[in-house]
Amino acid sequence: MGMAAESHEFHVLAVDDSHIDRKLIERLLKTSSYQVTTVDSGSKALEFLGLQEDELSHPNQPSVSPSSQQDVQVNLIITDYCMPGMTGYDLLKKIKESSSLRDIPVVIMSSDNVPSRISRCLEEGAEEFFLKPVRMSDVNKLRPHMLKAKYRSQDREKQEDQEQITESQDEGGDKKHPRRLQQLQLQKPNNNKRKSMDEGLSPDRTRPRYNGLTVL
Repeated sequence: MGMAAESHEFHVLAVDDSHIDRKLIERLLKTSSYQVTTVDSGSKALEFLGLQEDELSHPNQPSVSPSSQQDVQVNLIITDYCMPGMTGYDLLKKIKESSSLRDIPVVIMSSDNVPSRISRCLEEGAEEFFLKPVRMSDVNKLRPHMLKAKYRSQDREKQEDQEQITESQDEGGDKKHPRRLQQLQLQKPNNNKRKSMDEGLSPDRTRPRYNGLTVL
């Protein structure tokens, strides 16, 4: 029951231009308790993800429109390889080139068993390459990839939080240690007082001089 509840938290974006294949993968994913969104092209997938042309041209400068950005986070993308216009491989490349989307796991599906095509997708960053028709045994392989991405994201957030804490401590310095600041302030007048006392005890200053003679 816990696993089913956790699976329900995961959101999968399925991309396929075939209506029949799209319905099949949607049914398999929902049977596994995943939230599912389906689109029929790579361009619609990018639109759903909020990826704009500006970011495609400048991958290191993310530009996500608030009106396009989805409230539900996408945890995995599964896409057909052969689609008109933008292929699944093209979609994979654009996602991996995006600074805001590159951590989302991508799985490719295809009816053709072409080793060179499979190798190219895996080298580009695809997590899996499924041969159609997709089966439940294939869908069962998705969960570990989503869990891995989730934990990696959590670790990154913790690291960023720790860096912010360290930076704030460095910037705060003595402001965050009032006792140390008070000690430093007390030391300054003591040093000045000691200096004046030393000067007052100088033999030359305590002995008056008359016509170049020192009175003992």
